[in-house]
Amino acid sequence: MTNQKKRNRFIFRVIVLFILFAAVAFVLISSFLNEDSGVLKEGDVAPNFSLEQVNGEGAIVLHEDYAGKGVMLNFWATYCEPCKDEMPYMEDLYPIYKEKGVEILAVSLDSTQIVIDRFIDNYGLTFPIVHDKRGQVMELYNIVPIPTTYFINPDGTIERIVKDQLTLSKLENYLDEITPE
Repeated sequence: MTNQKKRNRFIFRVIVLFILFAAVAFVLISSFLNEDSGVLKEGDVAPNFSLEQVNGEGAIVLHEDYAGKGVMLNFWATYCEPCKDEMPYMEDLYPIYKEKGVEILAVSLDSTQIVIDRFIDNYGLTFPIVHDKRGQVMELYNIVPIPTTYFINPDGTIERIVKDQLTLSKLENYLDEITPE
């Protein structure tokens, strides 16, 4: 009788141990797969979004308003020193590349529109700027750090992701890569 009890207890413990091992393996595998699926890569289709313009009227819907165009999508904030340095380059190249079919769209991650308006006035920016008030587009594009810039081909795929400050020569090269033929 005691041998039967010991045997049953042993079987019960092995089953519990097996279930715990399977649960740990499931959590680890799920975590690994989810981590990889949330990161955008070059060649992926850029996620679509709609945000209100700060220096224009209405909302910009990425894939509708810029269909067939190359898009430089720049994530920035007024408190970011490298962002301040690259804005004049973007402003200088905007009219040249707009004629070639490339749009520059800057997504501000600031908390208030007042600071964005002052920044636009100080730098004399004319390219479209949208405000990501709730950070949903920042989260969608997994933005860390700022500035981060996506160069998007006319077919909507991501050509290049730059997670650093842009220089004038690098910016021109990247804009040439997404210029429609």
